[in-house]
Amino acid sequence: MKTSQPQTDSALNISTSRSDSSPQVSKALIVFASTLGTTIEWYDFFLYGVLTPLVLNRLFFPELSPALGTIAAYTTFAVGFLSRPIGGIIFGHFGDRIGRKTILVLTMLIMGGATFLIGALPTANVIGVAAPLLLLLLRILQGIGIGGEWGGAVLMTIEHAAPGKRSLYGSWPQLGVPLGLMSSAGVVAVLNFLPDSAFVSWGWRVAFFLSGLLVAIGLYVRLKILETPDFEKARSDKRIVAVPLKELFRNYKREVLLTLGARYVEGACFNTFGVFIIYYITHSLGLGRGLALNTVILASVLMLPFIVISGMLADRFGLKRIFAIGTVFIAVASVGAFWVMSHYGAHDPIVVMLSVIVPFSFAYPMVYGPESSLFASQFDANVRYTGVSFAYQFSGIFASGLTPLIATALIDAGHGDPSLVAAYMVVVALISLVSVLLMEGISRGDGA
Repeated sequence: MKTSQPQTDSALNISTSRSDSSPQVSKALIVFASTLGTTIEWYDFFLYGVLTPLVLNRLFFPELSPALGTIAAYTTFAVGFLSRPIGGIIFGHFGDRIGRKTILVLTMLIMGGATFLIGALPTANVIGVAAPLLLLLLRILQGIGIGGEWGGAVLMTIEHAAPGKRSLYGSWPQLGVPLGLMSSAGVVAVLNFLPDSAFVSWGWRVAFFLSGLLVAIGLYVRLKILETPDFEKARSDKRIVAVPLKELFRNYKREVLLTLGARYVEGACFNTFGVFIIYYITHSLGLGRGLALNTVILASVLMLPFIVISGMLADRFGLKRIFAIGTVFIAVASVGAFWVMSHYGAHDPIVVMLSVIVPFSFAYPMVYGPESSLFASQFDANVRYTGVSFAYQFSGIFASGLTPLIATALIDAGHGDPSLVAAYMVVVALISLVSVLLMEGISRGDGA
């Protein structure tokens, strides 16, 4: 049965005395380790999405037309999201049973290994149909690895946070997504200076091989962090449950459903303006891939401070309020962005960049910054890793993984007109707005 909690910061089982006496250097290391780890994991995960419309569609699906090849490649991109709930359930279970730290080390090894192997994979011209099948298998492993990563990383910071600063602490690992996307796009942008023949034959592989070095650095830092006090307290109080997933669906059905709905707008916005937009700029607007990559990089850079600022605002004004405002902002900005790009973007790269920056750099952080703390506020510590991982990763199937595929199909159905994509974003935003407004959380102290 769900634990009854007082209306204070103790709802997340954070002891005020413990938080105040915790060495600041340890907190800084925990925040750094979680942020670095998520950055590396998301670099690995999004590198595939960045390279899909540029080279993977040609090398692994050469018999299809450019549009169909991109859709096929985006389908394998979506499969990574389909396998994420599996990773979330597996690693969430053990994260709630044996602790957060051990699981975070394991997820990084799985993710890094799969990414490195994608770089070494022979193409369809060499091994035929085995190439896309092996690509699919490695994408599944990537999804399983990232499925257990996010929940543990954000809980590492949130469960170490001082009272009244949970959203601020929880916003730092969220930087891993834009940093991961920015670094993956940045690496590809540098490799894009190679002649096209070199980029297609071997240049793209370098981006995947770099993952090995990044993972080694991340593991070194992550092995130094401590287990969270919240988990230790749950274990000392003998509140660890045998099957966290069973406990989750027995007593947290409402919370699971609402977190799934709330996340829809975040995942859709990120994958529309961070992944699909590369296809839209290069194919629908007919502009260069360099512009597309640089636009995503710039928008990701500008996004960074606003994620942390949104976390701070959520601590001050409430998680639900900031998230709800961000949801409405995304809907309005998406409609405006696609209208402007479709009318003026083909002849003005600056217009394209500004159209992406407004929804991606300013609106998106208002939901992504406080999201981790909002989701954590819905579950007690003994099922929290399972709860946030399941909600975040399962929603990733429809909110994130299918978005580039849906958007590509909608733009094709509209013969290049993005109105249907904009309408899709509005519907998604309405679903998330209703979900977050219905959230209660386990205490008012959580800002939910």
